Amino acid sequence: MSEDILVIGAGIAGLNTALALAPHGHRLVLLERDAAPPSSDPDHAFFDWSRRGVGHLRHSHAFLARLRTIIKDHHPALLEQLLAAGCREIRFADMLPDALKAAYAPEPGDQDMAVLTSRRTTLELVMRRYVEQLPGVSVVSDVFVRGLLLEPMEAGQFRVAGVKGEVGGEAHEWRAAVTIDAAGRNSQAFEQLQEAGAAVGEEAEDCGILYYTRHYRRLPDRPEPQSKAPGTGDLAFIKYGLFPGDNGCFSITLAVPEVETGIRQAIVRPEVFDKVCGLLPGLAPWADAENAEPISKVFGMGDLKSRWRSFVSSEGRATLGFFAVGDSLVRTNPLYGRGCSFAAVEAQILAGVLEQATDPGVRARLYDTRVRDELTVYYDDMRSQDRAAVRRALRARDPDFAPTLQQRLRQSFIDDGVRIAVRSDIHLLRAAMRDFHMIDPPGAWMKRPRHMAKVVGSWARGKKRNAHLYPPPLGPDRRSMLSALGIAEA
Repeated sequence: MSEDILVIGAGIAGLNTALALAPHGHRLVLLERDAAPPSSDPDHAFFDWSRRGVGHLRHSHAFLARLRTIIKDHHPALLEQLLAAGCREIRFADMLPDALKAAYAPEPGDQDMAVLTSRRTTLELVMRRYVEQLPGVSVVSDVFVRGLLLEPMEAGQFRVAGVKGEVGGEAHEWRAAVTIDAAGRNSQAFEQLQEAGAAVGEEAEDCGILYYTRHYRRLPDRPEPQSKAPGTGDLAFIKYGLFPGDNGCFSITLAVPEVETGIRQAIVRPEVFDKVCGLLPGLAPWADAENAEPISKVFGMGDLKSRWRSFVSSEGRATLGFFAVGDSLVRTNPLYGRGCSFAAVEAQILAGVLEQATDPGVRARLYDTRVRDELTVYYDDMRSQDRAAVRRALRARDPDFAPTLQQRLRQSFIDDGVRIAVRSDIHLLRAAMRDFHMIDPPGAWMKRPRHMAKVVGSWARGKKRNAHLYPPPLGPDRRSMLSALGIAEA
């Protein structure tokens, strides 16, 4: 059944919503607060596209296999256009450690277990151009949405009939059968519903970390560095990640726990950021001035929260004709790279719900249930990891901290059992990567007896016999890092 649908926002969530709904014949209008993208190439988009509504636009992004597969299966032409624009695919075979490369034999599904990497501006630019050509879809830029058009129903329940706002300085109303909030972390729709007395709810907690990103471009004729040191790592007092991008570009993100005030204050300075990169073996050759040049300042991002909003009460009362997608519904720590995949999965679920049911209340409850069934396990897993990271960061700052025997055994099992087993067994690595890519539920692979037996066996062999499987040191300890940066101990 074809319907008129409003989508607030034309970022990743809004574009994924259009990709999911347009093939069903719906008429969609995407209302975007920012200006339309430049009409030229990805470099112009990166440097010139003003996106006030997307605070993390110029932070590092990698798009998991879950998102790539949705694009490949439903819009293969879009995937071709992304690759033509310079986006890259890093496949399972590309991620193998040296110990597994020689004997690797591809299995069905390996070819789809790929990370799609690019600057986010490049991804959005290509996606938006593609979406604008879909039948029944229009994108209106420079729209300031001031609020939802609410029609009261029974107590605690409203129907959303559309939105009101301004375009070109003139007041305007847009009405539709369905309104979708894809405005992201800064959306005001939830607050408006809450103030009106709607039966909405929210749970949230801080992620305990801040992000700092800088973009670089390889110098002409310089190959990508080859290093045995990993491009990602966690030193407790700092996390780091290298993100190959499009058209010879790449970015580096340094994530610093909130409690590390000295590092946070210093790392925003480009010279300090680059010095930190030089102290981390997995990043040093990439950021070396002989190999690459910076093409951006250091971008910071804070106020990172895990947040899940509900628009259906425990009694089943729902906001009718209204759905939230992306960060408007569920926010997570960008560290895990799952936010864009969450938005794509939610959009696909919504498309199925709108096809299956016509009653607004049934639609709202189906959407709420199916999103929870699909994504709660990943959300809870990420929150658990965030809490553990906060504890590790606090311990790293405490010179008197002495782990208990149980804590030492648990950490040894992870470092000397799980991680070494994954680096030495292709079947374990494949299972772990399916977890990473949101193909399988988190931790499911570790619950399989044959996998656990391999991990325990690897752990039992001991560090000496497994010595060849350990990666090089990730970087200096906290005290050495602070000393190198000239930061006094707190």
